[in-house]
Amino acid sequence: MEGRTAALFIIGLVIGIIIGFFAVHAAVKPAAPTTITKTVTVTSTVTGTVTKTETAAAPKPSKKIHVLVLFDVGGRGDLSFNDMAWLGAERAAKELGVDVSFATPRSTADMVPLLERLSKSGKYDLIVLIGFLWTSPVEKVAPKYPQQKYALIDSATRKPLPNVACYVFREQELAALVGVIAADMAHNLGGDKVGAVAGMDIPPLWRFHIGYLFGVKYYEKMTGNKTSVLWVYTGTFTDPAKGKEAAMALIRQGARVLYGLAGATHLGMFEAVKEVSEHGHLVLAIGEDASQEWIDPYHIPISGMKRVDNAVFRAIEDVVKGTFKGGIHSLGLKEGGLGLSTLKMVKWFAELAAKQGKLPKGLTPDKVVKIVEEMRKKYIDKEAWNLVHKLEQEIISGKIRFKTPMTHKEYDQIIAALKKGDLNAALVKPMQTS
Repeated sequence: MEGRTAALFIIGLVIGIIIGFFAVHAAVKPAAPTTITKTVTVTSTVTGTVTKTETAAAPKPSKKIHVLVLFDVGGRGDLSFNDMAWLGAERAAKELGVDVSFATPRSTADMVPLLERLSKSGKYDLIVLIGFLWTSPVEKVAPKYPQQKYALIDSATRKPLPNVACYVFREQELAALVGVIAADMAHNLGGDKVGAVAGMDIPPLWRFHIGYLFGVKYYEKMTGNKTSVLWVYTGTFTDPAKGKEAAMALIRQGARVLYGLAGATHLGMFEAVKEVSEHGHLVLAIGEDASQEWIDPYHIPISGMKRVDNAVFRAIEDVVKGTFKGGIHSLGLKEGGLGLSTLKMVKWFAELAAKQGKLPKGLTPDKVVKIVEEMRKKYIDKEAWNLVHKLEQEIISGKIRFKTPMTHKEYDQIIAALKKGDLNAALVKPMQTS
């Protein structure tokens, strides 16, 4: 989903399509003043605009590489894309010996002039742009500075630019794994329906829908447990009230597990799940984009994750190795661009939430991990995990390759066929029966 911060999650209109990928651009309220920080290993903050950290033992390239990571207007502390980007850049500083700086624009209006100024400076071998909001700015600025390399994360320019590497994700692959788990949890709760609270009716969500429904029907085919999917578009990524309302409607229709695919909107879905469960009707939720278990570990056993950290690391590594290439870079399970939340990642985000004072009262990072581990053991069978691993390997090996619908009509046709159990309708080549 395109870019999305738990702090702001601001998305507006679709700005482009490249191999099925659309980006969304919207106005956002001003954030904190633009600051630049530099990283290496022992952190020391300099009052004003610069924070520097030095890495003593990191392997160093022959030429010191300087990288700038530009967050979206939410900046660090969003417990989502920006924090994941920071994690990937920190890893690059330690493992690749590069010099990494960070900056956050004051507002969307500041993005173009900020990018122009930083590009003109010539200080950076690579400028990494986090999220769809940077799509339009880089389209305007990059052609003026052909020697400056850029990496755009979770979006793509409308036309290929030789100095802009665009990292996008094959959402179907992740959603398929989530679908298997959602279906299994629903049956362990005594139900046969799962749901999803989605944001806008745009191509990234089409891909999530196709993958989720595929995973559910794959589970049905392999286990014989009939399961249906309830899907609703709320039309927004910024309205928790609408998310709660949509979730309540899905629960009334019989959904026992809900997948959140609507940014801030699906925070309302989490509220609905907790409220209904506390009144004696247990419903579970699945987070997305970042590890969201810490929000309510008693009702959110697992999350799907876009590994923005790995995308950022990969972009920096390409510059270090001299293999940078503009255009589209598609990331899926094979490339480590997507994955289910591990307990290690659950703890990392819980620790981050605790530092920011956002962890719910009575919880500690260790307690969050313990609860999540217990919930997974209780509501996700070993058989389901075996199916997840089998499906994951089939995707990684290329035996299963998903179609990318180019039109809404094609998307509708795939969904209609999947509902009837035709798994091949979502695939480039028919599945090999075993």
